[in-house]
Amino acid sequence: MNRTERAADLSALNFGADGLIPVVTQDARTGAVLMQAYADRAALERTLQTREATYYSRSRGEQWIKGHTSGHAQRVVGVSLDCDGDSVLYRVEQTGAACHTGEYSCFHTPLLEEQTPATGLDGTLERVYSTISERLATLPEGSYVARLHAGGLDRVLKKISEESGEVLLAAKNNDRAELATEVADLLFHTLFAMAEVGVSPGDVAAVLQEREGRSGLKGPKEAG
Repeated sequence: MNRTERAADLSALNFGADGLIPVVTQDARTGAVLMQAYADRAALERTLQTREATYYSRSRGEQWIKGHTSGHAQRVVGVSLDCDGDSVLYRVEQTGAACHTGEYSCFHTPLLEEQTPATGLDGTLERVYSTISERLATLPEGSYVARLHAGGLDRVLKKISEESGEVLLAAKNNDRAELATEVADLLFHTLFAMAEVGVSPGDVAAVLQEREGRSGLKGPKEAG
């Protein structure tokens, strides 16, 4: 049995007594968890066939397709089954906000303050990218991301150019604190440009991982 056949085999699924299985939906670009809903066998089969995120509404007692009324569609790029066979993961490309409240994610009410790792960038860039994507989806009033977006892509590209110059100057002056600040600004605006164009940190990571350990990559041309 090949990979495609395994992916379409629903015999390992453990549907509940009501014929439903929980579905967790994740933004494939940012890694953010967007929502949790339910699907019956027919909804899951339709998702696999059409790549439109399809669920089953327990309150209405009917199948529903995300975005058909709101326009906030979810294109499914992958479907996975958990190890116990009792829940499913949809990985999607989200259009607009996922939550009916207008929030990017349904999980927008914190019960425990999130802590940022004290060292390294592990996960930090993804979280910043996720926040930028949320702001672009909702464009809240007073948001820096919303204001920058309103100025068009050229405005953020100009900011990247400016911040690059500040990074060079801070490094030239051997100013460690200033360099850290300017690199953070450069990374933020670079992530903003990525979100505007639809490139995720995962896309960049894939390129770096493909290059990892390889020699002979072309460097900058020598002067003269």
